[in-house]
Amino acid sequence: MRVERQIVFWLGAAALTAFLLWGLSGVMMPFAAGLALAYLLDPLATRLERMGMSRLVATLVIVGVFGVGILLALIALAPALIHQSVQFLERLPAYAGRLQVIVAQNGAELLARMRPALDYLGVGANIDAAEGAGPVASDLVAQAAKWSTTVLGSLWQGGQAVLGVVSLLVVTPVVTFYLLLDWRRLVATLDNLVPIDHRDVVRGLAREMDAAMAGFLRGQSLVCLFLGMWYGLGFSMVGLNFGLLIGITAGVLSFIPYVGSLTGLILSVGVALVQGPGWGLFAMVMAVQISGQFLEGNILTPRLVGEAVGLHPVWLMFALLASGSLFGFTGLILAVPIAAVIGVLTRFAVRQYVASPLYTGAEPPSALRPPSEAARNPHA
Repeated sequence: MRVERQIVFWLGAAALTAFLLWGLSGVMMPFAAGLALAYLLDPLATRLERMGMSRLVATLVIVGVFGVGILLALIALAPALIHQSVQFLERLPAYAGRLQVIVAQNGAELLARMRPALDYLGVGANIDAAEGAGPVASDLVAQAAKWSTTVLGSLWQGGQAVLGVVSLLVVTPVVTFYLLLDWRRLVATLDNLVPIDHRDVVRGLAREMDAAMAGFLRGQSLVCLFLGMWYGLGFSMVGLNFGLLIGITAGVLSFIPYVGSLTGLILSVGVALVQGPGWGLFAMVMAVQISGQFLEGNILTPRLVGEAVGLHPVWLMFALLASGSLFGFTGLILAVPIAAVIGVLTRFAVRQYVASPLYTGAEPPSALRPPSEAARNPHA
């Protein structure tokens, strides 16, 4: 019964934590961001300690340098990004209308060329290449434009209402400083709270969780930073309208596997087709996009993130979207730790199940012995 009580206790604690996160998601953002930054920067503080610095000095140096870097980046990029965002939202209806015409015209021509193959496959009878392609393509583009406008508007309103930019910029550095300063003490306190009988197992699971979170968070953050710079500078250099905004957006969203690259591809290609004329700009935009994908898939991700993260891309995408839907932007920050914890616990539960009589069908050794032998050797 002791094990069952512990299971009920920890399930109740997890449910209570989730409820508190959901209820306090509006004010949790600076604290979740500070916790994430402290976790990411702790190895650097430890390295500086080994070089002879005290924990306090190392924390002051790290937080100071990191804060100045973020401030300089905001000063350099924020005006341009705000300006391009406003212009993009203003021009989005006109861009969508123009893109409808382009897609409808080229879609009709493409379907006309593909008509023999479609007839061969038995699906051409319901398609009129001359009349059906235009409305279908126009409807798709119109729906995509409407969806994009809705998403951007909700993100902007949600950002103002939930994030609290002022509190984020003011509270997060303070939270990061204190958590980073007392990180070892916090870890030791949590370790002492683990039941003694299960401490070795819990420590092993914690090491697995740490490896999964550290490998992804630190590596993928560097990948996102590089891709944002690559796409932003690349699109701007080839002359794409809103190139910096599209590039940085694609880089930030690259934290979610495949979402950043797909978003950057759709936005950059759509703007390039409308901006025109000709296919020159389209070709250059595709060159920037393909080269970025090549660098990410063959150099950056294998070296910075690695293959031993233990987080499947599909599971990670689900965790990010589900956590973001439930807890807002705070959920996006906590999604990877939650996904790593659930993944490690699931693999542990599967290992326990495979080793149990429920899977093997064998009875426990004590049940197979004669009653007299079990009584003579009760501790076997």
